[in-house]
Amino acid sequence: MKKSFSVFLILFTLVTFQSSAFAALPFFSDEPPTLAPLVEKVSPAVVSISVSGKATAQSPMNDLFEFFNQQRRAPIEREFRGLGSGVIIDADKGYIITNHHVIEHADEIKIELKSGKILDAQLIGQDKQSDIALLKVDVTKHRNITLNEIKFADSDKLRVGDFAIAIGNPFGLGQTVTSGIISALGRSGLNLENLENFIQTDAAINSGNSGGALVNLDGQLIGVNTAILGPNGGNIGIGFAIPSNMVKNLVEQLVQHGEVRRGVLGVRGGEITPELAKSFSLDSQHGAFVYEVNTDSAAEKAGIKAGDIIVAVNGRKIKSFAELRAKVGTLGSGKKVELTLVRDGDTLTRNAILQDPAQIQQKQAATVHPALNGATLANLGKRKGVEVVAITQGSMAERYGLQVSDVIIGINRTRITDLDSLQKMIESAPAVVALNIKRGNQHLYIILE
Repeated sequence: MKKSFSVFLILFTLVTFQSSAFAALPFFSDEPPTLAPLVEKVSPAVVSISVSGKATAQSPMNDLFEFFNQQRRAPIEREFRGLGSGVIIDADKGYIITNHHVIEHADEIKIELKSGKILDAQLIGQDKQSDIALLKVDVTKHRNITLNEIKFADSDKLRVGDFAIAIGNPFGLGQTVTSGIISALGRSGLNLENLENFIQTDAAINSGNSGGALVNLDGQLIGVNTAILGPNGGNIGIGFAIPSNMVKNLVEQLVQHGEVRRGVLGVRGGEITPELAKSFSLDSQHGAFVYEVNTDSAAEKAGIKAGDIIVAVNGRKIKSFAELRAKVGTLGSGKKVELTLVRDGDTLTRNAILQDPAQIQQKQAATVHPALNGATLANLGKRKGVEVVAITQGSMAERYGLQVSDVIIGINRTRITDLDSLQKMIESAPAVVALNIKRGNQHLYIILE
């Protein structure tokens, strides 16, 4: 009998340790090996988060009313309470990192320290695409309270097989410690987030652990726990965390701007299939295959060409196009990146300066169609369609299901090539508009009313 498995966002606290070093374990002492010193060191920096607020939801009867041509009911506003976890990353400034989905729609955010003290927290910034949010407690109001922090590790140095220890608050039971290893790196394609490059661990993570920390045996942060894979949300030893290097880049932007200002490379591509590897005489299937380079993009200016295979970013190897998107997508605009690529069997290095999306010819989608309010569109180049380069959280465009990197290639079965043709087609279209969308290797329609 087949069992169905789903990926679940996890809503509590958890932390994990990893390292190739065994110095923290007293193997050569008279006492048995123990991780207690590490737990004592790190656990005070992991906090519980409680949130409350109001969220709107569509009436579950709307589809039925629509079927019988009756008026749809107005959205229902409901109060909610939620629990999650966070990690103190700067004790002096009171910064705490957590998941976006933990604090989404929250009007009030409180954190509880391991000591039991409860403090108010404010939202500094959040990024739905990567599921990261930055909170802050006012340390000037709590000078009598000592905060503990966890320093960032270099997650690019992780290896499969490194040890992991999880500390969290599953199901609201209180702090709980579990152990395991790093099971895999660079996991993507889970359709949890727009930018996916997860660490996979078998350290037990259960429902309620979102926003907790994954740390190494030196007590450094290697990831922020986000999701589990299992039947009905149960733990089967497959958990996912956002790598610390990705988190660190996002935090820098949230601190500076209160939002993430992504740099744009300007390439479209995919994974290295066995067929591609064979045709290009590649020794492995690692890397990002470039299908297309956008006109006047950072990639074109750096000399990247269609058919190139990008194998490293800033000297760090990448396994897939998804990993390239995640790494570039968490760097800020104006950042210089060194790209290592393979072209015709030769290994080359190119330096690109990531563009600000504002530098690209764009149009606010609300001027195209009211249902697209909140989306920013740009010509893909070479008359290949219109790309969605940004989506405002909670906007009409997001509610209709539009996603960043979607490419609009047609309206009501008629091909469009650029923003001008998109505008003209919608202006002449009937009341109901069907957008033909290319999303990765998939083609789908989004109906606008």
